[in-house]
Amino acid sequence: MIDNKTFLIGGVLLALVIGIVAVFLASGDPDGLESTALVVSGQKDLTGLSPEDGDPEVIGTGSFAYESPMPDYSLGEELGSTGNMIAIVVGTLLTLLVVLGASYIIRMSKQGQY
Repeated sequence: MIDNKTFLIGGVLLALVIGIVAVFLASGDPDGLESTALVVSGQKDLTGLSPEDGDPEVIGTGSFAYESPMPDYSLGEELGSTGNMIAIVVGTLLTLLVVLGASYIIRMSKQGQY
């Protein structure tokens, strides 16, 4: 029988492997949410081109802009795929820490009630 610690470690390792492999299979095009935001803000029409000049969609101009510590799961063009892999590993581990912290707080609050 697998204990909780082994199960958790295996799950994290599996998530990291999937994330790292996804770097090489992912598309550079925006996902559905980004694409919809670009259409609503007028930076893209439904053909996928910018209404101003016909170029492919440009994120971060006009009224729709956002700032992210690791935009599009990358650390910049100079690191390329290596930067993408580092960003995915860091993001996965940070998410794990947030979930574990939240579960710890919930568990402690429930123990205090009984």
